[in-house]
Amino acid sequence: MQTDRIKKAVVELLEAIGEDPNREALKNTPTKVAEAYASFFRGVGVDPKSAIGDTFPAVNAEAVVLKDIELVSICEHHLLPFTGLAHIAYLPDQKLAGLGRLASVIEILAARPQLQENLTAEVADTLEEALGAKGVLVVIEARHQCVAARGARQPEVNTITMASRGLYEEPVNRAEVLGLINRRP
Repeated sequence: MQTDRIKKAVVELLEAIGEDPNREALKNTPTKVAEAYASFFRGVGVDPKSAIGDTFPAVNAEAVVLKDIELVSICEHHLLPFTGLAHIAYLPDQKLAGLGRLASVIEILAARPQLQENLTAEVADTLEEALGAKGVLVVIEARHQCVAARGARQPEVNTITMASRGLYEEPVNRAEVLGLINRRP
């Protein structure tokens, strides 16, 4: 992360919109934006498979489902955030992963400029490759600031994307897992 370049770019942006970057309220803005970007984009250049770490032998394991994993990402088209929930399921073959490690895969992939559709596919691909799973299903539902604050101005719109791999590509196999994901306590 090139913090000084980000700060200079923010000064340039403020000047380009007609603001005075030396105005008292804006003096710290370049530093604050650089700090925010370091957080938003901490997944750039990180291999998401590294989050899986050690695995455990799967003995007669059926579907593993994690619901309601919170995520924040930045739309690569407008550099505005989208926030939401990810739901992941996998059907183990030989390996099980720590549950927190699965959420870390989402954290890494979401922490880069991203499109929700690609994020969904990348999570599915990572889990399939890292675990050798028989099936993977990823569903992400998110609200995008680029839709809420500009253009269509629809703040309540949720975007839902899904990616399925292996056995979960078949609708009949996917149905039970989707039922578990959609079930509310």
